Amino acid sequence: MEGTIGIIAKITIGVVALEHLYILWIEMFAWETKGKKTFTSLPGHLFAETKNLAANQGLYNGFLAAGLIWSLLIEDAHWQQHVALFFLGCVIIAAIYGALTAAKSIFFKQGLPALIAFVFTVIA
Repeated sequence: MEGTIGIIAKITIGVVALEHLYILWIEMFAWETKGKKTFTSLPGHLFAETKNLAANQGLYNGFLAAGLIWSLLIEDAHWQQHVALFFLGCVIIAAIYGALTAAKSIFFKQGLPALIAFVFTVIA
């Protein structure tokens, strides 16, 4: 990924990775504090009861972030693009599932940035 489009692709991949690191932090380490403020549709008493479930979800978000960061560190442009597209595709699919099963806003908060990064990565 070279040129202006390649730089934009890498920046958008980085943004998606940072977003998922932030989600990891909320779900694994701040579920009962920041999680309550973020996920306002859940009753407050559920946060203590679902702490381990949230941490598991956070771990998966960390794997997505790790894959995206890894893609930025790969020197071979061909493999860099393929790894990035795989992990962006995973984010997009997870966001579509989340939008269908939990809240439509998930697609716009997580899926749309990943979709934008995906498009820039394809055309880079």
